Amino acid sequence: MNSTIRIKLSIMMFLEFFIWGAWFVTLGTFLGNNLKASGSETAAIFSTQSWGAIIAPFIIGLIADRYFNAEKILGILHLVGAFLMYQMYQSEEVGMFYTYVLSYMILYMPTLALVNSVSFNQMKDPEKEFANIRVWGTIGWILAGLSISFIFHWDTAEAISQGFLKNTFLLAGIAALILGIFSFSLPKTPPKVSEEKIKIGDIIGLDALKLLKDKNFAIFFISSILICIPLAFYYQNAHPFLTESGVENPTGKMAIGQISEALFLLLIPVFFTRFGFKKTILIGMLAWAIRYVLFAYGNDLSFMLIIGIALHGICYDFFFVSGQIYTNSKAGEKYKSAAQGLITLATYGVGMLIGFAVAGWITDNYKMADGAVNWQMVWIIPAGIAFAVFLLFALLFNEKNKGEESTSAI
Repeated sequence: MNSTIRIKLSIMMFLEFFIWGAWFVTLGTFLGNNLKASGSETAAIFSTQSWGAIIAPFIIGLIADRYFNAEKILGILHLVGAFLMYQMYQSEEVGMFYTYVLSYMILYMPTLALVNSVSFNQMKDPEKEFANIRVWGTIGWILAGLSISFIFHWDTAEAISQGFLKNTFLLAGIAALILGIFSFSLPKTPPKVSEEKIKIGDIIGLDALKLLKDKNFAIFFISSILICIPLAFYYQNAHPFLTESGVENPTGKMAIGQISEALFLLLIPVFFTRFGFKKTILIGMLAWAIRYVLFAYGNDLSFMLIIGIALHGICYDFFFVSGQIYTNSKAGEKYKSAAQGLITLATYGVGMLIGFAVAGWITDNYKMADGAVNWQMVWIIPAGIAFAVFLLFALLFNEKNKGEESTSAI
């Protein structure tokens, strides 16, 4: 890969995640303050991410992989996305906002696979080269958060009260417009030529259901869905909670979570080698419970909140990234792609969909007469759920010896 292509792919990845980080982190606060959304309405809007994740494989499998160059579809989706972002920026009513954000997420979620396809198509050794490109996505997300807090100051108490958080959609829309235009200059990534008739089961990974015959994989699969319930609480409630707790520059401080994610990603091989898969993933589960306890009791102790944010790297990497590696090793060549598709559908689709609904219901039920939220209970409940999943996995999952035959023989 020459330097020009490497720079183009890095810019593509930077903008892809800058767009997401520019509006999604502050969404909960925006909905509560600008649109006066209830917990259930907020949950429905956050759930559009799950619907996008569920629908995305069909767009990729039925259209992108079959008929059009990936970079051209990427450009078109982001150009339409820029228009929808502008509509979200102008929205003043929850119902219309929901329509725009649902349409946007259905178009945005497929681009996550498309930027990977464009990147992989230019790589001779993706295992060595991809991380150097993908890291620019994390940098993009981090800089989006830092910009909101330290350049534009849209998340100060005064700015929030004046409704300035709506500008995050304008920022994301401008970035989407730039990426949409820029995408047409990316290396050509033609569709896969195949005469085989495509099956819906292949797209969503139904072939990998055979792996559930293995008790350990079934326990991991169920645990993956359940752990997404507390994960949804973080995405939906963390920013409003930090804002109401009086934390200054909450968006910028939440970027600590992405920095932590990038650092702990490097430690996964060390933990795998020293402790094995089960202990690594249990550490990730336990971290979810600990971070929410810190949130529940750290309202007046900002250092506890910062530690809770910083635990995001352990929470996310040690469970989700470790889980992807485990799934890859269990599936073998025959079911590798199907298994990853199934886990993605189960977590970001079904698991998060349930999680956002539960988070919205809990938030509404712990809203007091004066409209304030009892944040302590809102965080204690997902802490309990995470600890229950931790116990379930610790008691029922038995890590097999390396010499044992893998499920790829199923």
